[in-house]
Amino acid sequence: MCALRLSVSAPKSPRSTPAWKSLLALLSLVLSGLLWLNGLVDSLQRPSVGNALALRQLELSVLAAPALPAPLKGLLGGVAPATSLREELEHQIDQSEAPAPPAQVLELALLVQHAGDSAKASQLFNGLMGQVSPQQRPLIASLEAPSSQGAPLLAGWILSPLQQQLVCDRLNQLGTPASATGPCAAANAGQRQAALHHNALLRLLGLSAAPVLFLFLGSGFLLRDLWQRWRHKAPPLAELVGPPLDLVDVTLLVAGGFVVCGELLTPLVLAPVLQNSLGFLKADPALQQAVAVLGMYLGLMSLPLLILWSQLRGKVSKPEGGWLQWRWRPLASALRQALLQVLKVLPLVTLVGWLFDQLVSKASGSNPLLELVLTTTNPWALLLFSITAMVLAPLFEETLFRGVLLPVLGQRYGGLWGVVISALVFGIAHLSLGELPALFVLGLGLGWLRLQSGRLGPSVLMHGLWNGLTFANLLLLAG
Repeated sequence: MCALRLSVSAPKSPRSTPAWKSLLALLSLVLSGLLWLNGLVDSLQRPSVGNALALRQLELSVLAAPALPAPLKGLLGGVAPATSLREELEHQIDQSEAPAPPAQVLELALLVQHAGDSAKASQLFNGLMGQVSPQQRPLIASLEAPSSQGAPLLAGWILSPLQQQLVCDRLNQLGTPASATGPCAAANAGQRQAALHHNALLRLLGLSAAPVLFLFLGSGFLLRDLWQRWRHKAPPLAELVGPPLDLVDVTLLVAGGFVVCGELLTPLVLAPVLQNSLGFLKADPALQQAVAVLGMYLGLMSLPLLILWSQLRGKVSKPEGGWLQWRWRPLASALRQALLQVLKVLPLVTLVGWLFDQLVSKASGSNPLLELVLTTTNPWALLLFSITAMVLAPLFEETLFRGVLLPVLGQRYGGLWGVVISALVFGIAHLSLGELPALFVLGLGLGWLRLQSGRLGPSVLMHGLWNGLTFANLLLLAG
């Protein structure tokens, strides 16, 4: 292994830390520990987006099945995707403590009807009648028995493309005349269905084939790097340059600024302000929520960054590239390093996530932003979500964990320990026990890139690319 060279830019003369500052750091550390412990325990009670993702994947397989070439049917769509979807719906509805969304129950009833269990389908339809509004009931009634009134308008219903197709197929089976407008309109019905199946096929390929290709490439790059290090032919690690802060400063920044001020106090102060000021967007809840999320994240960032600015203000002997070593240029090499590291980390994160799922059957505590992206159709809301996830979060989190925490720890305990500890803090900070192992591995990859390149810019780009891949997957599933 290559020796790690450290460059300490801060003066080496000893300096005493005021007692009040040490006491404040200790208090911040205790409070942040309690807050994080409570957040991790609470994450066990939060719903996981994994169930919604599994349903969307199965729905996509059912939609794409008619367009799948015969050799790919079992590989991409499964042997019987409609049966798998029905069983998954039954399982999730039975296991859920909260009432299932009416559209989901309607989908299950239509799948059960298609499977030939008319008695159970009627039971589901009858149960729906008591849960939906009067304007929604005509559709349910028309799906149970033939009607000569024509296909009903889908008033009050927000249905996915698969649910709309199931409704139209059921109405055609009953011989109900197709309406002139709407999703079941007779005009160009064949072309619409063919386009729907083709679109689903492309999305399914993007969700299934692309990750396999990325995993294959990433595994190759990872094995090549390990082989080079084993043969002592890997390039030396870059010089680790960091801000002239000590552990008390870092504790005040992360525990006091980020956790206590950012995660605890900022929502208490900012949430009512945002709620009152965004009332004009109540007609568009998705956009209102997206603006609120963006505003909340900007507020969360402000105090820690202000603390960091005050800690570095007036420091002399700033090294070339600055205290945080952004060093974006040359941008092409930063992008190349970020992309390669994403590919190399992907198989490790996938493996750790899979192992954790095998050991812990009930995943929980997903990031709420995932569910928001999955269920939002407003393009402006999606744009704001993408800015939060792919720009603000990488910039802020990399500044904190790889720009400050890692080099300060590295200068004291060694670069590798700096990578490990900063990755652990990074994983815990997301307050999700279900996602902690995968986030820890991702943090290791981000920290190793910072250590290897000597630059913070590639880590920010890698973080943004990683979040962008997650965002793209959600958009493909949502359609």
